[in-house]
Amino acid sequence: MKTRILSALLVLALLVSLIPGGLQTGDREAELNIIDDNYRNYYEIFVGSFYDSDGDGMGDLNGVTEKLDYVADMGFNGIWLMPVMPSPTYHKYDVTDYEAIDSAYGTMDDFKILVEECHKRKIRLVIDLVMNHSSSRHLWFQEACAYLAGLEEDEKPDAAECPYVEYYHFSEKQESSSYYEVPGSRFWYEGAFWSEMPDLNLESEAVRSEFEKIADYWIGLGVDGFRMDAAMHYEENDTEDNTEILNWYYNYCKSKNPDFYMVSEVWANERTIADYYGSGTPSMFNFDAAGAEGKMMQAVRSGNASSLVRSMVTYQEDFSKKNPEYVDAPFLTNHDMGRVANALMSSEDKLKMAAGLLMMMNGSPFVYYGEEIGMKSAGTKDENKRIPMFWSETDDTGMTDGPQGMDAGIESSLPPLDEQMKDETSLLNYYKRALRLRNENPEIARGTVNLADSLCEGGLAAVTKTYEGSTIGIIYNIGEEEKTVDLSQTELSGMKLQGFLTLNGQEGTLSGNQLDMPERSICIVKSVKN
Repeated sequence: MKTRILSALLVLALLVSLIPGGLQTGDREAELNIIDDNYRNYYEIFVGSFYDSDGDGMGDLNGVTEKLDYVADMGFNGIWLMPVMPSPTYHKYDVTDYEAIDSAYGTMDDFKILVEECHKRKIRLVIDLVMNHSSSRHLWFQEACAYLAGLEEDEKPDAAECPYVEYYHFSEKQESSSYYEVPGSRFWYEGAFWSEMPDLNLESEAVRSEFEKIADYWIGLGVDGFRMDAAMHYEENDTEDNTEILNWYYNYCKSKNPDFYMVSEVWANERTIADYYGSGTPSMFNFDAAGAEGKMMQAVRSGNASSLVRSMVTYQEDFSKKNPEYVDAPFLTNHDMGRVANALMSSEDKLKMAAGLLMMMNGSPFVYYGEEIGMKSAGTKDENKRIPMFWSETDDTGMTDGPQGMDAGIESSLPPLDEQMKDETSLLNYYKRALRLRNENPEIARGTVNLADSLCEGGLAAVTKTYEGSTIGIIYNIGEEEKTVDLSQTELSGMKLQGFLTLNGQEGTLSGNQLDMPERSICIVKSVKN
């Protein structure tokens, strides 16, 4: 019996070898080809809800350090930490000291260890920098308000007496509804987001000098980049001034570390994001592609892949006109948005498809903690978008209490992380395979995109990406039916199957130029060098 089986297998192998191009399944992993540059796979962490190392219910920096092997094993090589500086609020977007660590998260020594351990694993660490405003409890603001309250009725503020009066936008009248009274004085101050977040005056050379010192401090500690919060609001929705501010700060940081990375929050349409690339800074979060109404989730819901790949070309054209060295920063959701599982009704197949689309985008994709296991949020309250990472249902080690004010009973429809790890077809392992493909094929992140027009219709779409003389093709079947795709009269003719993403362990196969694609699958083909 064993002899007959072996003979049959040999015959099958011979027949396959006679097929032009052979029968390729792409099921074996290729070698990793990770380039050490600013194209990374980023994992966004809200420290307070991630992992609790000491059992007090609060996520902390040591908890992040404990989970670095998990992060690296998934295929991420960059981390974005939401704010870690001292703050009176749970979210910490109102900073009281720009050169310290909030005690709820640990100590500066803990942070130094985290940086060191990240770098051991070749993970770059980006931290949130809140430069649009400080906390109302910051010394700068407290000193300025006390000084203004002490002025006589006809006495004008003098920066020579109190330098902090030029650190904020103070006025003797209420300029708009976002201006609030300075207690005990005739003055008002701007706080576009909240009365307790007074806006900083980034036109002030004194303020700029402070933030240059802040950059020196964190870069000196080994931080690899900043995520620039609320960049549209430095000078309220003034693109020209805001791009100048970003340009100044990025160039300063680059002078301290030539490899320094910056990614900015410009929550706007595609054209406005393109304008902000005029700052010369490397990355803007791609809000056009993100969120429940963004291009990626629209494609999943509609089953129309063509619109997404055409948008990819638009991004490339518009962003590169303003900054030829741009690095797109696509994402599905972040800490300010409802989670993917809410938008896609916790459909595991659709969650996988959305993940696949993200991981085939150019640039540096950002994944919000918990998206890889399909966690949910609830309503519009921010606390409900930042709930505890769901490590296990049976082991509460490391589980956090989550932010105060979070609603109870926000339960995921998908299993926790420890269960998904054991299931080869889980959403978690889909993410892991997708990240592996990015790490095998640098063309995915860096390649120049061209449409394979004849293959772009409805749920089927294809592009080529070329980087340093190497070309891959990415073919999308985001519909609910299997498809056989003829590559023979296309730019992808003669390519070899490099890998695929499928829902439940099915295989994509390539016989000659006939590509068989399961439902909701993505296949990668690559030019064969002569």
